[in-house]
Amino acid sequence: MTAEGFLEGRRLQMARGVLLQCIMGGYPPARFYGSDDSDLALVPDPAQIHPLPWSRHPRAFAICDADELTGESSNLSTRGQLKAVIKRYAALGLMPVVATELEFFVFAPNADPTRPFEPPIGLDGRREEGHSAFSVSSNNGLRPFFSEVYACMAALGLPRDTFMHEMGVSQFEINLLHGDPLLLADQTFLFKHLLKEVALKHGLTVVCMAKPLAHTPGSSMHIHQSIVDAQTGLNVFSDESGQPTAAFRHFIAGQQACMADFTALFAPNVNSYQRLCHPYASPNNACWSHDNRAAGLRIPASSPVARRVENRLPGADANPYLAIAASLAAGLYGIDRKLEPSEPIQGEFEVPDNLSLPCTLHAALERLKRSQLAKELFGTEFIEGYIASKTLELTSFYDEITPWERRVLAAQA
Repeated sequence: MTAEGFLEGRRLQMARGVLLQCIMGGYPPARFYGSDDSDLALVPDPAQIHPLPWSRHPRAFAICDADELTGESSNLSTRGQLKAVIKRYAALGLMPVVATELEFFVFAPNADPTRPFEPPIGLDGRREEGHSAFSVSSNNGLRPFFSEVYACMAALGLPRDTFMHEMGVSQFEINLLHGDPLLLADQTFLFKHLLKEVALKHGLTVVCMAKPLAHTPGSSMHIHQSIVDAQTGLNVFSDESGQPTAAFRHFIAGQQACMADFTALFAPNVNSYQRLCHPYASPNNACWSHDNRAAGLRIPASSPVARRVENRLPGADANPYLAIAASLAAGLYGIDRKLEPSEPIQGEFEVPDNLSLPCTLHAALERLKRSQLAKELFGTEFIEGYIASKTLELTSFYDEITPWERRVLAAQA
């Protein structure tokens, strides 16, 4: 839209079905978004209008809500779903607080998708090997790229906590500062867009797939969650003596009760399960533990005021609005029903059957399809539309034969 049109308040409308467009570009049948495919209004959030510092020409980026023309939020909008979950907390006098940890890979350009991704050629003329976790070395030649990333984050008002090299080859992680869930979802979404745009300027490719490289750790989007009392600002997960509260237990139990049903919301792509089935500290379970990275729900070591629950299931490919909404809705479900969690696990352990999670997109979608709980918390229209869109993507994947199949199976008798 032109700046003049935007400043005049001209309304931007979009077909309702676009919210269910699958990643290949197609759409599920019109019955999932209304046979008329009527318009939605894109309503900009005044707090999320950003001039783009990496653009050569003056441009701005506005994050919008997708609202029905009657004024209410569209049930198909993931940002609207997150706002609805936050309102449920507010009705109880509670405010959720979240932080996201986003991992990503920085690769050389990859013009041929049949070839594996490769790290950029470094200042020493070589490509990085897989032994750089938490390294402070700059021989990978990425310092100019990260310098612009930091500058653009500052220009967009994106506060960062820590940035580090992760376990994978040319893999990095950013920790965004904790705060309001909607703000953190906006910041995570905007940061991913920023990364890709700045990378293109520097002749690089940023990849937020869950598992872009074989035999290498995948990329997560861990979600740290706590709840504060809206009046006192105190963390309701800790009592006056610093001990865990009943609300803390109920929140964990709610997450455990919902994780299997919600797996397809946290792990939305075929590739998501490559990360989960080859864990490397990416657990595919609903166990909980104090500071054990093998558990799907980890309680990081912290002071009582910072007591929180880390959901380690979502990958970097997850929609931040939907993943945060699903995780918080699960916790509130446990609080509402005063559910009790399993016993915490420590050390090496075997996952009980009742705490195991779907390990393929097909299994996760089948579980979501049977979930009355998901329809209760997010609405039948959203869940059925989401499943329809993801089923198109899964079918498209099955329409292709992978190099592994040609390499290994063609020689079989």
